[in-house]
Amino acid sequence: MSFTQKHLLGIEGLAQSAILEILDKAEKYADLNLKTHKRVDVLAGLTQINMFFENSTRTQASFELAGKRLGADVMNMQLQGSSIKKGETLVDTALTLNAMRPDLLVVRHPHSGAVDLLAQKVNCSVINAGDGQHEHPTQALLDALTIRRAKGRLHRLNIAICGDIAHSRVARSNLLLLGKMENRIRLIGPPTLMPSQISEFGVEVYHDMLAGLKDVDVVMMLRLQKERMDGGFIPSEREYFQRYGLDFKKLSHAKDDAIVMHPGPMNRGVEIDGDIADDVTRSVIQEQVEMGVAVRMAIMELLSKNYSTKHKKLLS
Repeated sequence: MSFTQKHLLGIEGLAQSAILEILDKAEKYADLNLKTHKRVDVLAGLTQINMFFENSTRTQASFELAGKRLGADVMNMQLQGSSIKKGETLVDTALTLNAMRPDLLVVRHPHSGAVDLLAQKVNCSVINAGDGQHEHPTQALLDALTIRRAKGRLHRLNIAICGDIAHSRVARSNLLLLGKMENRIRLIGPPTLMPSQISEFGVEVYHDMLAGLKDVDVVMMLRLQKERMDGGFIPSEREYFQRYGLDFKKLSHAKDDAIVMHPGPMNRGVEIDGDIADDVTRSVIQEQVEMGVAVRMAIMELLSKNYSTKHKKLLS
């Protein structure tokens, strides 16, 4: 096994071989999810707790479905009424959860590094479902699986990531993963939405959409993260769409068989034209959602095996 981690906190610490192991196992679950009977009991008897400090529909539902299809006992914490709102610290929450003896803890948190802190305080495996502007590893992995299935490979592709790069944990995880796979990556967006340390990533930066999309294989659009913006990063949504929103005119500069991606939720008419989002010949957005369940099933199976092996060694 190449994937030997106890936790999945980010893409940064994963070797190329570990990424490929996850994707190969996810391929099998993608096939299973097309069958009438989708359940396998590889996590039977294990407990999975989904703890989301930020609102989420797509990711939380995907993790819940993945856990149930693997036979785990799944609990979603209702944080709106929890002790977090009463002033309990993150460490106190971790200790409380630890006393419940979970086997898998899925965490989304608005602050970068919070999931890593939790992982240090609990005895179970932790999966980062997105922490602040840091990372969203399972999104990058499902994006990678979607690209590989659509293009037949995951290396030496020209990939454009467009939009709000500065506030996007999805962009950061994808930069790390796609870079490990020897792809040529272009970042496209206004200067106000580019991170200050962008030169460290070894990518091409474009502020002109038409130039940036020329001859690319993959067009990955990003959501405008208004909740993380403090100030005027864009003049208006209308002007943003005219310059950086994906429409058929801009897409025509990419390769004829270029695929279009978006992590969701989409702001139609702001980041992407609705007709492109719904175009089954170019858009793989629904496939991304489908691959999300398969990837999360693969990760949870691999983590449970690693956790079980280490747990047995401690008891022996």
